[in-house]
Amino acid sequence: MSFRNTAIASTLSLLLLGTGHARAAVTGSAALTSDYVFRGVSQTDEDPALQAGIEYAHDSGFYLGAWGSNISWLSDIPGDVSSSLELDGYLGYRGKAGEAVSYDVGVLSYYYPGDFPDGFSRADTTELYLGATLAPTEALSFGLKYSYALTELFGYSDSDGSGYLDASLNWTFSPGWTLNLHGGKQWIEKNADFEYTDWKVGLTKAFDNGFSIAAAYTDTDADEALYTNAHGTRIADGRFAVTFTKAF
Repeated sequence: MSFRNTAIASTLSLLLLGTGHARAAVTGSAALTSDYVFRGVSQTDEDPALQAGIEYAHDSGFYLGAWGSNISWLSDIPGDVSSSLELDGYLGYRGKAGEAVSYDVGVLSYYYPGDFPDGFSRADTTELYLGATLAPTEALSFGLKYSYALTELFGYSDSDGSGYLDASLNWTFSPGWTLNLHGGKQWIEKNADFEYTDWKVGLTKAFDNGFSIAAAYTDTDADEALYTNAHGTRIADGRFAVTFTKAF
């Protein structure tokens, strides 16, 4: 995909490639999920999604990447909207503050290509994010991340300045088996009725060949009337999803 912030991404690439003997790594993944759930809300009307991503990470800590998935939530809106793809671009820096604490800061852009009627508020969004992780042992980690919208948030009117707080716990209680817990809060400027909290309980099994399978139950306290689409689907209620991933 193309980064929405092409100039910044290109400049960072040149800086990374020109730093001499420092090494870099490229990683990626492909996934199939039974329901693409983002911040507790189904993006695919409870249907499956194919997803893929790639990331370039430099030993200095700088990284950039891209990710994509099919979606339906925009085309589910009544009206002449034709958009079935989400493309994300991001760049940032990861570092450590001692043996057990790491941090991550960057910018992420969500882009939704398609055909939209005149006057339609595009969902394209750019967020700054800052996260920190405490890992007292190799098997246990606690994370906290805050995302701040530089633009209107996913098409909500006058919603720049919105924020999302993400708290997580991951515990590898047996080789290859990890318990995943998450809690989040979405604030939406000038659209308080659409704000909500969400949570997740999940389990991931990782295999030595790069495959993994994750099962998770998510739920929110979002207003059901506001988060019911034109098909009558309550897209922010409790749901169970299974995801198969291959890392490379």
